[in-house]
Amino acid sequence: MSWYRRSSVKGGSFFFTVNLAQRGSDLLVREIEHLRDVVAETRLVRPFEINAMVILPDHLHAVWTLPPGDADFSTRWAAIKAQFTRRVRVHPARRSQSKIRRQEGKVWQRRFWEHCIRDEADYRAHVEYCWGNPVKHGLVDRVVDWPFSSIHRDIRAGRVAPEWTGQVTQGDFGE
Repeated sequence: MSWYRRSSVKGGSFFFTVNLAQRGSDLLVREIEHLRDVVAETRLVRPFEINAMVILPDHLHAVWTLPPGDADFSTRWAAIKAQFTRRVRVHPARRSQSKIRRQEGKVWQRRFWEHCIRDEADYRAHVEYCWGNPVKHGLVDRVVDWPFSSIHRDIRAGRVAPEWTGQVTQGDFGE
């Protein structure tokens, strides 16, 4: 069995890519209210700050900051994925033997990709990657036209201009 070592920076900021098992699905945007609810419920039990987040049809990206002394993002993602899976109706699909053995559902890919934010420039690049991702995937022409993005919150708060059209950052973002 492989052993995956996760970053354990307490109180750190992290970038995540989390994928559905069925790439090409539209489940996340179709069931966006369930996703919003389970994220909010998870934050009540295990607080964290959402610095940026974008929900695409079959995957999502997020930048979170955990509370001081806490590095456990894995439990938070496990809760979000499990609660979402219980709430949505999906068409029956065959699960692999490894998923059955591990008692995993058919909604999410088993693992997620994380990156520990190193500095302010790295933070900015990952936040902007979240904002620009719907344009990168050809879902919209302008970032403000994608409804499932934290850029709208940041525009309302005055942290970014409504006409922001930053370059989509290139690099290894877990896609």
